[in-house]
Amino acid sequence: MTRQRKYRPPASLGRWVGLVFLVVLILIAGGVLAVTRIFLPAAPTMTRPEPTDLPSAEPTLTPTAGKEADDRLEDRMEMVDRQIRRRGVTDQDVLDAMERVPRHEFVPQDYQDQAYADRPLPIGYGQTISQPYIVALMTELLQLKNTDRVLEIGTGSGYQAAILGQIVAEVYTVEIVEALAVESRERLKRLDYANVHTLHADGYYGWEEHAPYDAIIVTCAPDHIPQPLVQQLKEGGKLVIPVGPPGGYQTLWEITREGGDVKKRNVTGVLFVPLTGDH
Repeated sequence: MTRQRKYRPPASLGRWVGLVFLVVLILIAGGVLAVTRIFLPAAPTMTRPEPTDLPSAEPTLTPTAGKEADDRLEDRMEMVDRQIRRRGVTDQDVLDAMERVPRHEFVPQDYQDQAYADRPLPIGYGQTISQPYIVALMTELLQLKNTDRVLEIGTGSGYQAAILGQIVAEVYTVEIVEALAVESRERLKRLDYANVHTLHADGYYGWEEHAPYDAIIVTCAPDHIPQPLVQQLKEGGKLVIPVGPPGGYQTLWEITREGGDVKKRNVTGVLFVPLTGDH
């Protein structure tokens, strides 16, 4: 009996098969990589941005009037924008003055956090500093020029006088409460409002020594229009005054002196402290 011999492939053939198998694997792997590159998005390239690519900073507020910044400047600018400009006051001189004058300097220490609030504030002796919008509105109604001489009745803390002093040549202001007259005179001097002149007297009778005035503003309410004030007004001048009973409905009047006569215009309803004195 003849024994059959088991077939054994030559060693070289095994090496060739292994080599072919390796090549096939490489080709498959290369195809997968190619497909991946085609269908998958490339990873973003991280680069350090140049300065021009950086986002711009938040816009900084700059005063319209260009006054040097202080710690309450943004409060004033927000007050002017939200309380005054948006309510229709457009006179740029008035807006500039409201931005310049540091209202908090005219408010008692106990009310510093409310200095730029949309409301009047007490200043002692039964008196108030008017709401910012009313200050701006009454000032705009006067239609002031930088050469004007203006009379104010009711100095209070001096805030309205300071606003006027930023716009006109000379301001004369009268206060009946002696303590307020002294305090406002010292405050206005300290803050360098050199063109504002103060007097302790009964404002009903004005300040005849420096009359006639281009404009007169009254920041307290009589129950009628004082004739001495009308007489101290220049021809063509304006008087802005609240009139009405204490604590009752009062009307803000714009009065113009023309040809020896007066023209009256009802502006709006208001509420002011009364004009006091013997009259």
